[in-house]
Amino acid sequence: MHNLAPFFILCGFGFAAFFSSYLRIPVLPLFAASLGATPAQVGLINGAFMVTAGLLSIPAGLLLDRFGRKLPVIAGLLAIASSSLLITQCRTPGEMVASYLLFGVGMAAFAPGMMALVADTVPSNRIGQAYGWYTTAVYLAMTLGPAAGGYLARSAGLRQVFLISGGLLVVIAIFALMALPSGGARHKTEIHVMLASSVELLKNATLTSCLLATVGSCIGFGVFLTFTPLFASKCGLDPAKVGLVFAAQAFSNVVSRVPIGILANRVDRYRIVAAGLICMAAALTALGQVTQLSAMVVCALLLGLGMALTYTAIGALIADGVPPRQRGLAMGMYNSCIYLGMMTGSTAMGVALQRIGYPLGFTLAGGVALLASLYLFRQK
Repeated sequence: MHNLAPFFILCGFGFAAFFSSYLRIPVLPLFAASLGATPAQVGLINGAFMVTAGLLSIPAGLLLDRFGRKLPVIAGLLAIASSSLLITQCRTPGEMVASYLLFGVGMAAFAPGMMALVADTVPSNRIGQAYGWYTTAVYLAMTLGPAAGGYLARSAGLRQVFLISGGLLVVIAIFALMALPSGGARHKTEIHVMLASSVELLKNATLTSCLLATVGSCIGFGVFLTFTPLFASKCGLDPAKVGLVFAAQAFSNVVSRVPIGILANRVDRYRIVAAGLICMAAALTALGQVTQLSAMVVCALLLGLGMALTYTAIGALIADGVPPRQRGLAMGMYNSCIYLGMMTGSTAMGVALQRIGYPLGFTLAGGVALLASLYLFRQK
């Protein structure tokens, strides 16, 4: 792999940013509940972030292709930091919804910008392996972040976790300004011409099939992310144990990503995606039927493996299947599908769970992932 130093810098910043952001993951539903939020309101808080990130990722992708990657990434970090710091001042679930809108703005710029930078930095025949390493760094952060967040919540308090998260992200943004590579040629094409070309990009069969698979799988992940803390708490698990469940899911992501990335350079990536979706479906269905910590951890490990298979291969398929000059836009579309899918899982299932309960809710989420795999086979 050429340009190793810039690539490893990207991996380091990806790790630091996601670790700091994911401190809040097991804490947010519990903090919202402490302010009187119902499950539907918890879903609305996460949904506010996800719909904002989803709607803004595509225009952010256009800007990444037009003006470069570095400054949008830094602006995104600062917006995410601001959302965490504002959460510390919230007194009602409604105020949390408003604060999480800013989180969505930040992620819309940060996530596709980093993925585009990775693809810009490595040769095209190494993209699968590069995404394996980069997402390993990210999911290692997602392993350690929730576990650390659960520990901090127990030892320092729920509100303090958001203060720590925001402070760390401000420091990371300062270092990013000094160290991140610029990444990607800036295109002087007018924005309206780029918008027209984005319609043409949707005719790319590889891209559209990957986007639809992403939506289907992320509906299930949105349910896991939002409602596992509440379900586990109902089963008698404290915040630290909830953090372990999230850590198990992220751990299997970490140990799987590099070998899957290497595999994605050698075998049919569509089959890898389909296998991942089937694993996710099985894990979500089983999760709603268990109550013990050990069983939840096993389900989370299987879910993490499914996510590693699915998203490593999808990232490589998209990066390798679109023109480099439209890579920022394609990654914006991909991230839009991630967040809109997660938002659908978070908000729609938040309403449904109040009526059907957690076991059936998780089963329905698994069914959506299974339908996504069947669609992928049909398209292939």
